[in-house]
Amino acid sequence: MISGITPILIYTLIIYPAMITIDHLTYSYRHGFTAISDATASIAPGIHLLLGENGAGKTTLLRLIAGLLFPSAGSVEADGCDMSRRCPSTLKKVFMLPDSMEIPATTIRGFAGMHSRFYPTFSQETFEENLHDFRLTGHENFNQLSLGLRHKSLLAYVLALGVDVLLLDEPANGLDIDSKKTLRNMLARCTGPDQTVIVSTHTVSDLRELYDGLIMLSRGRLLLARPTWEIAEKISCVATPIPPADALFTEQGPGVFLSVTANRGNEDSDLNYALLYSALMSGARDAILNQINSQTSES
Repeated sequence: MISGITPILIYTLIIYPAMITIDHLTYSYRHGFTAISDATASIAPGIHLLLGENGAGKTTLLRLIAGLLFPSAGSVEADGCDMSRRCPSTLKKVFMLPDSMEIPATTIRGFAGMHSRFYPTFSQETFEENLHDFRLTGHENFNQLSLGLRHKSLLAYVLALGVDVLLLDEPANGLDIDSKKTLRNMLARCTGPDQTVIVSTHTVSDLRELYDGLIMLSRGRLLLARPTWEIAEKISCVATPIPPADALFTEQGPGVFLSVTANRGNEDSDLNYALLYSALMSGARDAILNQINSQTSES
């Protein structure tokens, strides 16, 4: 028995393993700009929403997690392996899809034939199903496709890789309304309970039902990295005809006031990600983070 660790804590560690561990991570570009500053977090399996203003460091963070950039200080580990070491045994478990990507092949099928051999968890059956759902054959000339169709082709492929860590930068970029619905269903179908998916996007409504966690960056600082259920235990997002007296943050919507309040009754609340983003970008940031990070009376 490990001294100082209760049986409840041991149970928690087993149920919620940390797939990605970020430890005092810092990244500065050559001209001196610091894109990520002293970030620390543990990100468990699930689908996580990554939010932040333009230039907040979201893409840089994804590239660090993928091992595409080397930290200036600190570390990122996936499955306990330091990503800066770029071990083949770890890289085959991680993939990042940027907001735009060129492929060294005429078709997405040709690319899959070359590229998927490095990913032993790739499923040809899932790839075929994804192409069908996007109404593609995979034989289309990639360079002649529109932005939206290129992105559909790439999504059909990367969601069939079955990697442990999948990083998606603006995955709904260029997709029409029906295609966004298809992507939502596809992501739910293709993602298993042991996989970690991080979705960086400014259109939070596209996949809102799927998110298990929220990661928030601002000006290179990691403000928040928590499961959605933990956040919903501490705050509520409410719509009322007049602002609540105890609101931590309020903005006016069409005919109602949208507010973030403390969750006094320990009841789960549906999170309004757009509202919470606005709140965390306002002067109410510290009050809201203090509420989210506060300990319960039973702790």
